[in-house]
Amino acid sequence: MKLIIQIPCLNEELSLPKTLEDLPKQIEGIDTIEILIIDDGSSDKTVEVAKKLGVHHVLQFTNNKGLAKAFISGINQSLKLGADIIVNTDGDNQYFGGDIVKLIQPILKKDADIVVGDRQVETIRHFSPIKIFLQKFGSWVVRQLSGTEVPDATSGFRAYSRDAALQLNVVSDFTYTIETIISAGKKNLAIAHVPVKTNTKLRESRLFPSIRVYLQRSLVTMLKVYSMYRPLRLFTLAGGTTFLLGFAIGCRYLFFFFMGQTEGHIQSLILSAILLIVGFQIIMMGIAAELISVNRQLLEDIQVRIKKDELGKRK
Repeated sequence: MKLIIQIPCLNEELSLPKTLEDLPKQIEGIDTIEILIIDDGSSDKTVEVAKKLGVHHVLQFTNNKGLAKAFISGINQSLKLGADIIVNTDGDNQYFGGDIVKLIQPILKKDADIVVGDRQVETIRHFSPIKIFLQKFGSWVVRQLSGTEVPDATSGFRAYSRDAALQLNVVSDFTYTIETIISAGKKNLAIAHVPVKTNTKLRESRLFPSIRVYLQRSLVTMLKVYSMYRPLRLFTLAGGTTFLLGFAIGCRYLFFFFMGQTEGHIQSLILSAILLIVGFQIIMMGIAAELISVNRQLLEDIQVRIKKDELGKRK
């Protein structure tokens, strides 16, 4: 049983030694533990430090491609290296590496395909009240969209079984955390969560410049990913609301029509017609999107089979 711990890094030469220090060297039930560094176009000595500290594998990008790209590239590289379990952690030493032991237990026991580390954000001292609220509210929204029970949706401290990793796809160019939970929930993968500790903050987050930008990008990601897996529901909601609004305005016009008071209300008739047509078109778009979604799911199934075949031949 091989465990690969992957660490996406961007200019982490100072924090990487502390991150690697806490990682377990032996775990019961695991035969081999290897570390993979994904260097996301660092301009410092991240790669040199990693090699000096004995990291087993380094995947190096020529330029900065973003956290989402680094994450999924690391997953694919870990699969090529024969990983049975993949743990993702951050290079800024945010998470306590010793918790990897309990993070992978549900996978070893065959109780889960994916395990997410719950930071219990309300206990993190350097998180402001507004950040704690947004984290908990955002996780609640993700739970509603994904049908899962993950309490800390933005935690990057995660473990994946080989089968779960084979099914991962990331289309966002911002972050993978929200997208992969929604995707896993819709694919009916078993997701568990365990409480984990966090370390003292070494630096500010580089993922987003402000909370406003983070919220905007997260909302776009949620909408995009959910529409990929449940387009008919989303389009029906939008189209149905528009159609009903047009219908209500039309009924209002008919009321005045039968009362013989149509003068000055012709605009309501025009608006009603427009809303009814637009609402119907949105619903039709939802049906088309649902058919595209079915085809995408079939393509994902084929992709998983191809990956299994290619990885099997490499062995």
